[in-house]
Amino acid sequence: MSSFANFALKNEYKQKISKEDKLAKVNNKIDWEKFRPIIAPLYMNKIGLGGRPNYDEVLMIKMLVLQQWYSLSDPELERQTYDRLSFRNFLNYPDKIPDRSTIWFFRERLVKGQIIDKIWDELLRQMNNKGLTITRGVMQDASFITADPGHAKKDKPRGDEAQTRRSKDGEWSKKGNKSYFGYKLHTLTDKENQLIYRFTTTIANVHDSKIDLSKEGETVYRDKGYFGVKPNASMDKTMKRATRNHPLKEKDKRRNRAISRTRSMVELPYAFIKRIFHGGHVLQTTVERVHAKNMFSCFVYNLFRLDGLSR
Repeated sequence: MSSFANFALKNEYKQKISKEDKLAKVNNKIDWEKFRPIIAPLYMNKIGLGGRPNYDEVLMIKMLVLQQWYSLSDPELERQTYDRLSFRNFLNYPDKIPDRSTIWFFRERLVKGQIIDKIWDELLRQMNNKGLTITRGVMQDASFITADPGHAKKDKPRGDEAQTRRSKDGEWSKKGNKSYFGYKLHTLTDKENQLIYRFTTTIANVHDSKIDLSKEGETVYRDKGYFGVKPNASMDKTMKRATRNHPLKEKDKRRNRAISRTRSMVELPYAFIKRIFHGGHVLQTTVERVHAKNMFSCFVYNLFRLDGLSR
């Protein structure tokens, strides 16, 4: 795009959009350049082997942030980037917009190159540098991330033996009287700022208590689903559950109510991820791809929180 065209876009953005642009407010909350050396090793065209120049690494990571924030498909992300001035400004007015195929292949590179968790670690490092560390305890919980089960019967093989892509990794699980197919997002949030510090993705039938994201020296708050399983945390604030011939005593009920008041804030990330980012249902069919999508959901949620905390 010509410098004159960019000048015209920037001028229109400043006149019409800049004051109400949420993207611009979160854009400077982190140092995007720090992600460049993490992503750069995925490309082979900078070591004398030739090849077509790749798109800018920071541009691509920001494209995936936009995609998750606005719940856009690859084709729609391409179209919206051409159409919206706020997107152009967030991306620093690139000369060329990646097409849908480039976006898909880049996301696959991140998954296959095992870069997803490295991106998350860099975000945490920057949060820690801002003084946003765990100080007053943590809260762990899990939520279903549903997927389309397709038409395969429940006894059809999954994983590498699956004959249809719809029956790749997802599994069925039941909570109460409702059945869910897909995956689970497990998160650990700090008590003070409600920022996500750790997360993982499993298939839906993995019980919550099988996943422990806490560490020694922490105080962890958990609901009754984790009862009976000791955490890595030094202080266990797990709600107690009545068992056969062992009803809860009044002091246990009071303890549960106190823990419930504290751990209720762990629902905030899931509210954002599912209601605002529409990340509660996925089309991806493998744990690795769903994990990548969940990472960007948690990434964007933390950007929201960083903006709120700064104000």
